[in-house]
Amino acid sequence: MKKKPTVDYSARHDSFERWFQTPLGRSLLASQRAVLDHELGAMAGARQLQVGVSHRLPLATSTDFAQKIITTPAWHPNMPDGAAVCDADELPFPGDSMDLVVLHHTADFSPYPHQVLREAARVLRGEGVIALIGFNPFSLWGVRHLLSRQRQGPWGGRFLMRSRMEDWLTLLGCEMESSFTHFCSLPLQRRHRRSGPGRAKRKCNANLLPVGAYYCILARKRVPARIGKRRSWRRANVLPIPGTIGAPTGCAGPSGHAIGQKRTGRENEWQAK
Repeated sequence: MKKKPTVDYSARHDSFERWFQTPLGRSLLASQRAVLDHELGAMAGARQLQVGVSHRLPLATSTDFAQKIITTPAWHPNMPDGAAVCDADELPFPGDSMDLVVLHHTADFSPYPHQVLREAARVLRGEGVIALIGFNPFSLWGVRHLLSRQRQGPWGGRFLMRSRMEDWLTLLGCEMESSFTHFCSLPLQRRHRRSGPGRAKRKCNANLLPVGAYYCILARKRVPARIGKRRSWRRANVLPIPGTIGAPTGCAGPSGHAIGQKRTGRENEWQAK
């Protein structure tokens, strides 16, 4: 049974969604869209699923999938087609049904972050890709999250370590393809600079200085190949090879008896006659 959460993260979804309408929020969202379009733009398949805090924040729009589904934690009027209302830790989709799953700050605003990743891996088919975006605690944004008393906007979510996310995905049978931080900008509305598409694609670290505001992890679900059943051999069906230890002299016939033994028995009968 799930433990009762101490923080109601679902109540903070609306505040986080409204924050994306601020100048800093729009700049962060533009960076995330540019990064995913650059990393996933060449992907194609049957179904793409985005699990996030709002259906109004679509990502990975440049991919070529026959069906694109986006989830939202609460119902809103005039919702578009392809939007599903559900919790991130209980997805109403069958297993092995998605080719791409995008987790947009989903674990940051869920009381059960590990279950969020478990559900994403469950609905993902073999060799499918998970794109996980989360706030980086080892950044200036993480410092403000620790020092800030308000819990509005992004400061009301979790700032989970990137290494923990990678470990959880590995335990779920996923293989890391890339993991970097992005958006090297101060978490201040008045001093931030709007990042263009070219700057948004640029990584903030070379695996040495992960100072970006958010990280993007791309992991591929690996499914081990099935081992075929070995044919069961019976000793009675094995024909002995002449000349080996335990094999009768002469050649073996279809019935498994030595031809040389039959011939010797017939010659003895003729001599007796």
